[in-house]
Amino acid sequence: MQEIEFLYDFVSNNSYLVHQVLPGIAAQHGVKLRYTPVFLGAVFKATGNAPPFVTFRDVPAKLAYQTKEIERFIARHDIRYHMSPHFPLNTLPVLRGAIYARGQPWEADYIDAIFNAMWIHGQQIDRPEVIEDILTEAGLPKARILAAMEDPEIKAKLTETTDQAVARGVFGAPSMLLGEELFFGKDSLPDLVYALTGQA
Repeated sequence: MQEIEFLYDFVSNNSYLVHQVLPGIAAQHGVKLRYTPVFLGAVFKATGNAPPFVTFRDVPAKLAYQTKEIERFIARHDIRYHMSPHFPLNTLPVLRGAIYARGQPWEADYIDAIFNAMWIHGQQIDRPEVIEDILTEAGLPKARILAAMEDPEIKAKLTETTDQAVARGVFGAPSMLLGEELFFGKDSLPDLVYALTGQA
């Protein structure tokens, strides 16, 4: 069975938007979907990349267009979305939680809870008390997840997945890997679908 590996960071609004659409694409085409959290700050540092609000800070028309592009995307796919009032922020703890969640029966619930907290409810997901509230409300194993966020092995695993992503050509998020073929950003989803049809 083919597999799409989805590389994301909760701080990325486009990662959230792709997260809302990609599971449906995977299901439609009968492929497995695997989520891999990466620390976007480290990806940028390793690749010389920067977030759009930095890259295009002197091009206001480009930034305005990106906002319009997001509006079109959420309208087309009927996605709930609210620009976070706390953007950008440090997602290291919740990314470590995502590393711990991998393979757990509640992995999808954890990912949904953190993405929704950031991009629907506007919560400050780098504050410990906010993280605790999110985990409690989602019915997740809070004590285990919070302990994992401080576990040196989990911290090392996040570094490892981030380094591996860079080694495979990833330079930002969201990124999708179909085999070794890289698809970057929500604008690449049509190309990913085309590849999944076997016509590429």
